[in-house]
Amino acid sequence: MIDLVQIRVVSGSGGNGAVSFRREKYVARGGPDGGDGGRGGDVVLYADPNLSTLAHLRYKKVYRAGDGEPGSKGQRHGARGADLEIKVPVGTVATVVDGAEGGQAETWDLDTPGMTVVVARGGEGGRGNARFATPVRQAPGFAEKGLPGQDRELRLELKLLADVGIVGLPNAGKSTLLRAVSRATPEVGDFPFTTLEPVLGVVDLGMEAFVMADLPGLIEGAHAGVGLGHQFLRHVERTRVLVHLIDASSPDPKADYETVQRELELYDPALKERPEVVVLNKVDVPEARRRVEDLKRQFAPKEVLAISAATGEGTRELLRVLQRTLREQREAQPPAPAEALPVLRPRGHERLDVERDEDGVFVVRGRKAEEAALKLGDGGFEAIDELQERLRRMGLEKAMRRAGARPGDRMRVGSVELEWQG
Repeated sequence: MIDLVQIRVVSGSGGNGAVSFRREKYVARGGPDGGDGGRGGDVVLYADPNLSTLAHLRYKKVYRAGDGEPGSKGQRHGARGADLEIKVPVGTVATVVDGAEGGQAETWDLDTPGMTVVVARGGEGGRGNARFATPVRQAPGFAEKGLPGQDRELRLELKLLADVGIVGLPNAGKSTLLRAVSRATPEVGDFPFTTLEPVLGVVDLGMEAFVMADLPGLIEGAHAGVGLGHQFLRHVERTRVLVHLIDASSPDPKADYETVQRELELYDPALKERPEVVVLNKVDVPEARRRVEDLKRQFAPKEVLAISAATGEGTRELLRVLQRTLREQREAQPPAPAEALPVLRPRGHERLDVERDEDGVFVVRGRKAEEAALKLGDGGFEAIDELQERLRRMGLEKAMRRAGARPGDRMRVGSVELEWQG
């Protein structure tokens, strides 16, 4: 199973606004008519219930959405760039691995079939020169450039969604149990690590059903990634109930149980509180059957079931216990709170930060200011005047004076360097 991939997603850049003037016979002084550029396309993840692995994303590393089209004359706006939809299995966790602020990476959990999330937003399109016409500036000769899209490294991690997860040491009989109670057909054998990837099976109980996962055998040190530890343990996080399957014919079944419990707790302490059902397997072996009562005393006060996954003995009772445990857990969970209506508030004024670099140039930082420089920095003198005016409205004068600047000093916004007029 391919359950961990890293890809690069790039949303579309916005289209440039157009600089154009209406020139028609019998139309005097037609005025500016440049249209706006289209917004760039988004990159969207879609939780597809028909997918079970991330294998289809294994070989392609870069995914790009479409760019917005530029504006044109006649106030024709450019087309929006095409969105890019990337299909992933239900249960995929997407994490941005670059650009995390304050140590908190942006993460989305696609745990519902049909769920969509935008992981990279398209760049804003630039406005055409028709937008900047005023009674004073009746023929603006500039337009805005479109903003670039987002470029992100994304880690996609699949964590299976199952009601019941079977855990235990290699060769405890997990795959045999899943075959016995569902229509799943995991490979089985008499050697360790027959199962190399998780397998899901649906257990049908008539009016009710639940999903059971055969999770490959754990070994000591799995929590630290020994063997294939992390690849197995990530799937345990999603299960609601754990079946701890123990080979009753092994030399020390209690030590086997404690080994797996320790690995689960070291990986995620919350797993210690997960409901569990302890099951002794292979009681069809005479030696194991003779030890059952003694082993139950060792595990007291835990309830312990004895089964033979190979012959089916005791499996019906196990399914009834799992059915009851899942029902009790659902009843104990508080109802999901009603989704609150969003509260829309005006965005606060963005503070401009100014500091002087070693060359004596005052560097202005701020998202809105840097976006304005990207849009207008290459548009000529009129565009620079517009940029200066926007920065003034953002509070540039106070910020520059706090930094010790004087009119005539050089300042830099993004890649644009100009003289502060004060």
